[in-house]
Amino acid sequence: MKKIFSISAIVVLMLFFTACDKLLELEPYQNISEELSLESDVNVKSVLKGAYAQFDDPSIYGGVILINAELLGAANECMWVGTYGGPRQIYNKQMNSSNEDVTSQWIDSYQVINIANNVLNALEVVNDEDRDRVEGEALFLRSLMFFDLVRFYAQQYQSATAGTQLGIPLVLTPTRGIDEESFITRNTVEEVYNQVIADLVLAASKLPEENEVYATSGAANALLARVYLQKGDYAKARDAASTVIESGLYELLPSYSDVFNNDDNTSEDIFATQITSQDRMSSMTEFFSIPEFGGRDGDIEILDGHLSLYAPGDERRDLFFIGNEGMRSGKWNNLYGVVNLFRLSEMYLIRAECNQRLSSTVGDTPLNDYNTVHTRAGLTGAGTVTLDDILLERRLELSYEGHRIHDQRRLRVSVGTLPFDDPRLVFPIPFRETEANPNLKSQQNPGY
Repeated sequence: MKKIFSISAIVVLMLFFTACDKLLELEPYQNISEELSLESDVNVKSVLKGAYAQFDDPSIYGGVILINAELLGAANECMWVGTYGGPRQIYNKQMNSSNEDVTSQWIDSYQVINIANNVLNALEVVNDEDRDRVEGEALFLRSLMFFDLVRFYAQQYQSATAGTQLGIPLVLTPTRGIDEESFITRNTVEEVYNQVIADLVLAASKLPEENEVYATSGAANALLARVYLQKGDYAKARDAASTVIESGLYELLPSYSDVFNNDDNTSEDIFATQITSQDRMSSMTEFFSIPEFGGRDGDIEILDGHLSLYAPGDERRDLFFIGNEGMRSGKWNNLYGVVNLFRLSEMYLIRAECNQRLSSTVGDTPLNDYNTVHTRAGLTGAGTVTLDDILLERRLELSYEGHRIHDQRRLRVSVGTLPFDDPRLVFPIPFRETEANPNLKSQQNPGY
């Protein structure tokens, strides 16, 4: 049988977005030369918008990547009750390498990466006044893809073994055809984190503070804070989060419920996916919500194991509702609303956690940062705070926003009866990739 070559190895630039309404009308790549498609400032910028269009795909930041983080980390707090087999495998920790969600995330992430690489390779034609911004946006998008790929398809970063742990392939140049170099191998977890951090530091220095709905210096620093936290580099995570907070560009909304189901970003959103009627829909609404709000039948139910964590009077608890005979998260009831990816409250909680761990007070005390988030939820401010208090606050504040499995793994918390580093909590390299590339076949994750 003729093999299908890896999308991450052979996908070509213009094929990804010739059908996208957000871009210039361009012919399929096979009918247009590379020089023509990337020969001008206008075309490179439209290609960059194509990266955002691909980024919005349902299988990644249209929502499924966030959903799968919750399903993979689910123990007794939420439950998949839908009919789709892919999410059920993830929820049950019984994935196979042909799982459609696992495959789609890999393919679509590397599509964004390849588009970003093409933009980075054509910076010389971009107008001088815009070149830093264009470079910064491409670096940010590529870094976000690499970071979530390594979080899902590799074991948790551990300083003692990160230099030998298998990560994911770092593809840093445009892929435009098949040759011997197309059969890529997996870089180490350490190499992936180093690349992501280096690129984000550069992106943060080049991006503007304000950039409409596109990546900004605040977004790059917020992602840096998240990367450092996942790595366990608490001093740098604290400092990156503090940079975002102290910029004064963002502020918490008075009411927690007002943060969600919006058509546009709020003052609390540092970076978000922009879902419009031109897009398919928000996958968060599709699977978390019910038909009344454009969802399916209510594929994800919230369980008492989560609801019981909230203190009486916590307004975040009030956002859950009964719908279609099950408890639902009320964060995702707007079919074409933004999908919140980086919020200011996360930065307060990162800074609080890191200062608490380090016995430091950079930016503010852990207690003050904790109370900033805690009192916004309608609760009385605490007089003292512990690390466990801060971690619980994070769990409640960011519930069902795509953080669960990543927090369990970095904190080395078991998922049900499975230890944090159980191979069943790591996605397999997709079957189509290992069949096309013998190097990846020999590097498949254990158990697959």
